[in-house]
Amino acid sequence: MKKIDMHAHFFPPISQALAAGLDADKAPWLAIDSGGETGQIMKGAHPFRPVYRALWDPQQRLEEMDRHGIDLQIVCATPIMFGYEFPAEQTASWAARMNDLALEHCAADPHRLKAMAQVPLQDLELACREASRAKASGHVGVQIGSHLGARDLDDEHLVQFLIHCANDGIPILAHPWDMMTDGRMKKWMLPWLVAMPAETQLGILSLILSGAFERIPASLKLCFAHGGGSFAFLLGRVDNAWECRDIVRQDCPQRPSSYTNRFYVDSAVFDAGALRLLVDVMGADRVMLGSDYPFPLGEQNIGKLVADNPWLTPADKQSISAGNAVDFFDLRG
Repeated sequence: MKKIDMHAHFFPPISQALAAGLDADKAPWLAIDSGGETGQIMKGAHPFRPVYRALWDPQQRLEEMDRHGIDLQIVCATPIMFGYEFPAEQTASWAARMNDLALEHCAADPHRLKAMAQVPLQDLELACREASRAKASGHVGVQIGSHLGARDLDDEHLVQFLIHCANDGIPILAHPWDMMTDGRMKKWMLPWLVAMPAETQLGILSLILSGAFERIPASLKLCFAHGGGSFAFLLGRVDNAWECRDIVRQDCPQRPSSYTNRFYVDSAVFDAGALRLLVDVMGADRVMLGSDYPFPLGEQNIGKLVADNPWLTPADKQSISAGNAVDFFDLRG
């Protein structure tokens, strides 16, 4: 069975000097340990996350893809690379450079590695320009954060970017980042375990309940990472609120669950029952294999959850493992 992993990350070997061109105190860069096998993503002078060679070395990535039986992997920036908090012109230059480095990473085997781009989302014109440039240069889509500071995906600025991508045929992966914590989730990776799924659900519901999907062309190809976060499990609560409270219905003309045909999710939910629920809610044609590789919170045996799921038909498994991604990213050519 063919396997396409549509949610994997990379981080190029950015030097501290290169990062300082964006911001000397906060921009991310990669400190590789003396042995070359491990390293640390740095944020200015401060360690951010320990990582290992597959994140920046495409040959290591390809070797691990072979071990997992992955035919093709689509890579995108580690979200700390977004640069939304910096001046837009500087971030535009940074994004273009990171996108070029993504293509260099994939050049190790362009038949098995494809890249999604990043954009300076804080400036609509610059973001649209870079998204279209990236598509023309060979990127198969764009990854964006699930929000832009205090602005959720229903913000008009972000809706206009989604409309641009719909009109230009650019698929989008919306990835949670900069999680809501308010200082409360201090230990045990709770921001990643609690706030990250909530961020993803917030992104989805902001588009549904605001009525934004009524204005965005149905041609938009939009996928939410991590199985859509907490969306599928709590959708019944949202439908109930829509039925019972006019303030929930005021901008959303249709039952919230009727909008599941407007977006996709990946399969990174790590539990057979959770995947069964996700497919029940979204449909097997709206779920794509995604691992969050090569991070510890990603699927450690990529594709096993789908392949071993007793509730999925062989046709469903093939659609989730590869077919849906072929359609979403237009990979037939």
